[in-house]
Amino acid sequence: MSQRPILLGIVGDSAAGKTTLTRGIAQVLGEENVTIICTDDYHKYDRIDRGRIGITALHPDCNHLDIMQQHLSLLQSGQPILKPNYSHKSGTFEAPTYIKPNRFIIIEGLLGYSTRAARDCYDVKVYLAPPESLRSQWKVKRDTQKRGYTEKQVLEEMRKREPDSAEFIRPQRSWADMVVSFCPPEPSPAANGHLNVKLVLRPTIPHPELTSVVGDDAPTRSAIRLGLDRDMGKPVDVLEIDGHATKDQVIHLERFICDELPALSNVCNPTGETDLGRVSGTTGEMIQSHPLAMTQLLIVYHMIKATRAL
Repeated sequence: MSQRPILLGIVGDSAAGKTTLTRGIAQVLGEENVTIICTDDYHKYDRIDRGRIGITALHPDCNHLDIMQQHLSLLQSGQPILKPNYSHKSGTFEAPTYIKPNRFIIIEGLLGYSTRAARDCYDVKVYLAPPESLRSQWKVKRDTQKRGYTEKQVLEEMRKREPDSAEFIRPQRSWADMVVSFCPPEPSPAANGHLNVKLVLRPTIPHPELTSVVGDDAPTRSAIRLGLDRDMGKPVDVLEIDGHATKDQVIHLERFICDELPALSNVCNPTGETDLGRVSGTTGEMIQSHPLAMTQLLIVYHMIKATRAL
């Protein structure tokens, strides 16, 4: 490897959309170029032991954070690791996996920013913060369909986890370069199943200068808005993209970002046809979400820009 890997962190509470975003970004970058690590694999206790001890998976004491940050440091320097494996389906541990880092590494999970040593390993840090009502819907759907729980069990587990979510998960938002909040449009349901997105852009990394393309005078203001706000007491830029945004409205923003970084030419298609933002609809068909596409593009922009900075 001619240069060290680029590490992207995607942190958020359970069922906040981390895996969906991770897989989409990996597809954009080329899965052969990406190593994906889940920090939930660093749990200390399996599901039975957690119940016996009375601790949730969200608590730092339930995780080998020292081993996690050691592995992040090794991966950042291009070295392989022997990663533990935790099965969310069975709630037990499986055989570890030998991992050699690729050009890009995506670290997704609950406690990825919980220590300073871990935070220092990332080139780009993203935090997912959907409204709790939406996250609850996602968690019930995922855990009942894929992990064998009943809806009652899922809601009870969320109730037990809430104190640890408030104390250990949500405060990690303060360390993120970007905060991503997908949410239903108000007051009507999501247009064609598409959610709005609100992107908090902190000045901890240099974001593209978007004012000229989505400023107050831009013709796309009905669907795309850029403004100033405060997040956790600090000034930030906020980019909002509505679910009803059309391809014609977002293509100018996409081209502007791609022109800012020519290395994105293999991601951006001049005709506007792209794999960005493709998700499975409620009936299994593939649909394209422009808010998701722009979120992916901005994150990929920062990852590729980090490679050039090296």
